[in-house]
Amino acid sequence: MVEMKKRVEELDRLYPQYLSDEAAKQAIMDVGRRLYKKGYVAANDGNISCMVEPGIVWATPTGVSKGYMTEEMMIKVDLTGRVLEGTYKPSTELMMHLRVYQENPAVKAVVHAHCPMATAFACAGIALDQPLLAEAVAMLGPVPIAPFALPGTPAVAESIAPYCRDYKAVMLANHGVLTWGPNMTEALYRLERVEYYASLLMLTGHFPQPARYIAPADVEILKTY
Repeated sequence: MVEMKKRVEELDRLYPQYLSDEAAKQAIMDVGRRLYKKGYVAANDGNISCMVEPGIVWATPTGVSKGYMTEEMMIKVDLTGRVLEGTYKPSTELMMHLRVYQENPAVKAVVHAHCPMATAFACAGIALDQPLLAEAVAMLGPVPIAPFALPGTPAVAESIAPYCRDYKAVMLANHGVLTWGPNMTEALYRLERVEYYASLLMLTGHFPQPARYIAPADVEILKTY
């Protein structure tokens, strides 16, 4: 446990409080490729953001594969979602990221993905809160589930707001996983820990419940996306 704490302290030293614009864009593209290679995102799923100065964030746009992003695709926004730089359209889930920054000033990076194992737990309504793995207890803590909200709506940001200060990650019911951290590396590591934790729970029989399906009214709305 002491070694793990030393690792976190080392990461804080390696990464300054804020990355430069160039470094932030490169970090976002690197994380995107890693998510894609690991199978944490499919097609154009997921989104990533990184704060470069107070109230200013670089983020991924909508409609692009996270495994094949280029620097010119990135968009720079303020915490209201106003685009400051970039020609691509912001992701409809950008407001979810911005809400994390607003709720927790210590956060410098946010990652959202649809990791299969963790998302399966989110679809079943099962929080990742069993003390099964020492590293998960020490480095991650419990991962709650935010109530279902239609993707791309303000309700998503509202649903995750209560968890941003006291947790390091949250699962989105019938949707995916959201993590954050003091730097991009730690935000990514937390996502990897969530998926690994969910995988071990699955393998040890902690997945007895069937999935909870999306309400019919919401299904009809989703068909119009």
